[in-house]
Amino acid sequence: MTLDQLEIGETGYVDVVGGNGALRQHFLDMGLIPGAEVTIVKYAPMGDPIEMRIHGYELTLRRDDAKNITVHKVKKTDHIHNKGEEFHEHPGLGEDGVRYHDRKQEHPLPEGTTLTFALAGNQNAGKTTLFNQLTGSNQHVGNFPGVTVDQKSGVIKNHSETQVVDLPGIYSLSPYTTEEIVSRRYILDEQPKGIINIADATSIERSLYLTMQLMELDTPIVLALNMMDEMIGNGGGVDINKMEHMLGIPVVPISAAKNEGIDELVRHAIHIAKYQEKPLVTDFCGENDYGGAVHRAIHATMHLIEDHAKAAHLPLRFAATKALEGDHRIIQALALEENEKEMIEHIVKQMENERGLDRSAAIADMRYSFIMKVVDACVKKPKESKERLRSERIDRILTGKYTAIPAFVLIMGCVFFLTFNVIGAYLQGLLEDGIGALSHVVDHAFTLWHVNSVVHSLVIDGIFNGVGTVLSFVPIIVTLFFFLSILEDSGYMARIAFVMDKLLRKIGLSGRSVVPMLIGFGCSVPGVMSTRTLPSERDRKLTIMMIPFMSCTAKLPIYAFFTAAFFPHRGGLVMLFLYITGIVVGILTALVLKNSYFKGEAVPFVMELPNYRMPSAKNVLELLWDKAKDFVERAFTVIFVATIIIWFLQTFNFSLNVVQNSKDSILAVIAGFLAPLFKPVGFADWRIVTALISGFMAKESVVSTLSVLFGSTKALQAVLTPAKALSLLVFCLLYTPCVAAISSIKRELGGKMACVIVLFQCGIAYLCAFIVYLCTMIL
Repeated sequence: MTLDQLEIGETGYVDVVGGNGALRQHFLDMGLIPGAEVTIVKYAPMGDPIEMRIHGYELTLRRDDAKNITVHKVKKTDHIHNKGEEFHEHPGLGEDGVRYHDRKQEHPLPEGTTLTFALAGNQNAGKTTLFNQLTGSNQHVGNFPGVTVDQKSGVIKNHSETQVVDLPGIYSLSPYTTEEIVSRRYILDEQPKGIINIADATSIERSLYLTMQLMELDTPIVLALNMMDEMIGNGGGVDINKMEHMLGIPVVPISAAKNEGIDELVRHAIHIAKYQEKPLVTDFCGENDYGGAVHRAIHATMHLIEDHAKAAHLPLRFAATKALEGDHRIIQALALEENEKEMIEHIVKQMENERGLDRSAAIADMRYSFIMKVVDACVKKPKESKERLRSERIDRILTGKYTAIPAFVLIMGCVFFLTFNVIGAYLQGLLEDGIGALSHVVDHAFTLWHVNSVVHSLVIDGIFNGVGTVLSFVPIIVTLFFFLSILEDSGYMARIAFVMDKLLRKIGLSGRSVVPMLIGFGCSVPGVMSTRTLPSERDRKLTIMMIPFMSCTAKLPIYAFFTAAFFPHRGGLVMLFLYITGIVVGILTALVLKNSYFKGEAVPFVMELPNYRMPSAKNVLELLWDKAKDFVERAFTVIFVATIIIWFLQTFNFSLNVVQNSKDSILAVIAGFLAPLFKPVGFADWRIVTALISGFMAKESVVSTLSVLFGSTKALQAVLTPAKALSLLVFCLLYTPCVAAISSIKRELGGKMACVIVLFQCGIAYLCAFIVYLCTMIL
C-alpha cells in the first residue's frame, strides 16, 4: 500500500521511496528511507497535507507525494534501545567528561589567527538562540522553521579572536531550498576554521544526519546536543563519552535557552579550531552495507576524482559521496571529463545492483544505519515528552477538522481588536496627549522668545506636527508585534502553514508561503527575506508579489489617522475591511499570475512541525524593543528628513520667498501636474498627491506630510468626504511598498523585477481605489 492509505494512528514501514530529483533526495535526507517506521498522526482540516511521526519528530507532506511512498502496515511496536548495562549517564550540563581531544597538540594555528566558526544545524534546532548566547546578540528567535534566512556573524563573548556565523537551517548538504544553498556555499567556499553543529537532542536521529555530512568535510567540528534539559526531564539521556568515541568528535550537552553548557562548548570549539583537530571518523559504512557495496563505491570514486577534488578545493570523501548521489553542483565543480563521468555511472550501477537500492537511497541508508548504531549504543530514549503530549492536546482545537479555521479567525480577530481598540489605542492616546502637551509648551516658549517665524513654523508645523504625529503610533505597532511574536514563539505559525496549505494551493502556492505573508503583516522587508525558505523560484517570486498586499504595520498610522477623522465609531470595521481587502486582492492577483506569468504547480509541502513552547519573555521583549527602536530611528531619520523637505517645499516658492498660502509653493506646482490623474479616484488635491509621494520613502510619512500640509483634521475633512477617504485608504493599502521593501525585493529578484512590482502595484491600487470610490458613490 502507499503511505496516504494509512489511517490515523496506523504505523507502517517504508518499502520504496518513489519520485525523482531534489524532492526525493529531500525525503531521503529527512529520514524517509526504506525500513523507516512511519506513524500517521493526523490529516489537515481540509484533508491534506498529512502529519506523520518519523525518527521521533513530526513531518508533513501532501497526499500526492505520499502516493509515491510504498509501505507495509504493521502493528505499532516500541523499539527497545540500550539493553543491559551498556548505557552510562552523561555528565551534567556544563560538566566535563572524558574528552575526545585530551591528546596534546604541538602545532596550533599562529597567534592572531581569527578562529571562524560556522554555526550549522537543522531548522528550529535552536541555532539563533545559541548564537545569541555565544555572541551576546539579540537576533530574532522563533519557533518555526526558517527564522534565520541570511548569514549573521558575531564575536564570541570574551574571545575577540573568534567569529561565529549563524547559518540558515539545513537538513543536509544536498540543498533543496535557497537557504540551504546559502549554508552549504558558506561552509564549502569560506572554509571556516571550525564548525559548531547544533543538534536537537529530543530528535537525535534526524539531527545526526547532517552531522554525518559535516564530518565528511574534514573540518574540525564540535557537536552541541541542545535541549538536553527537555530530554533529561522526560527520562532520557546520552552517554556522551561513548558517543564521542563512536563519532570521533567532541560532544557537549547544552541547553541554549537556559544558557547551560555554553562555556564548555566554547572551550571545546576554540580548542579544535586552534589545533585543527579533524574528525577521527568519516567512514560510516557498517554491517548493513551488504557486501561492502557502498564502501567500495565511495573509495573507488575517491581514487578516481582525487586530483579534481584537490583542484576544486573540495573535501575528497564529501565530493566522492556527492558525485555518487548525482549532485550536479559538485559534479560541475569537479570539472570531470566525460569518460570519468561514465566510470562513476558504472560504479553507481554496480553499487545499486549489489545493494538492491538506488544510489540516493543506498547512501542515505548507509548514514541512517550508522546513526541507529550510535543511537542504540549511546542514547536512552525518553518517554513521550510532556511537550509533545501538550502539543497534541492543543492541536485537537487549533488544527482540528472543524475548529482550525474558526480558531485562526478568532485568534487574529482578537489580536486586531486588542491592538486597535483596547491596548494599542489606549497607549496611543496617552502618547498623543504627551506629545500635544510638549508641542504646546514649545509653541508658547517660542512665542514668548519671539523666535523667527520660519524657524517657529519648522519646529511646530514641521517637526512636532509631522514627526510627532507618526511617533504617536509607536504603541499600536509595538502591541501588534507583541501578539505576532507570541504566535511565532509558541509554534502556532507552523500550524497555520499546515492548515492553510490546501487553500493556498488553489492559488498556486504552498502552505509554507503563509509564514512570509504573515510576517509581511508586521513588515514587508523580513517577509520578503523569509521567502528564502521556499524551495521553488516560482513560489518565491509569486509569494514576494503577494507580500506587499499584506498590510504592514507601517501603514497603521495612515489607517488610524483617517479612521479617527472620518470613521470615528467604526474603527475596527474599517481596519477589518482594509486587511481583508489586501488579502483578497493578493489572492486574486495570485490567481491571475499563476495562470499567466507564473504557470506551474506549487512546490511540495515538506515541513517539520515543532512542539508548542511557552514564548520566551526575553525573546518577546527584545523583539519589541528592536521594532520600537527601528520605528523611532526611522521617525528621526527618513521620516524626519522627508518632513523637513516637505515643509521646505510647501513653505517657499521658486524664488525662495516664504509664501502666504501653500498653494503658491514649490510643492503645489510639482504636485499640481500629477493631481489631475487622481480625479477619477476622488482625491485630486496636490497636498494628498504629495503625501502619497512621500510614502515611497516610508509609509508613515504619509501622515506626517498630511499633518504638515493641512495643519488640522478639519482642513482635511473640508477636502475629503468619507467616500473619498475610503478610496484613499484603499490606494494607500495597495500601492507600492516603501524604499526599504523595494530594495529588499531588488536584492531577492533583481532590479527589473522590483520595477515591475512597483508599477504593477500602483496600477492595482489605482484600479481598486476607483472601484471602491465608484461603489461608495453609487451606494
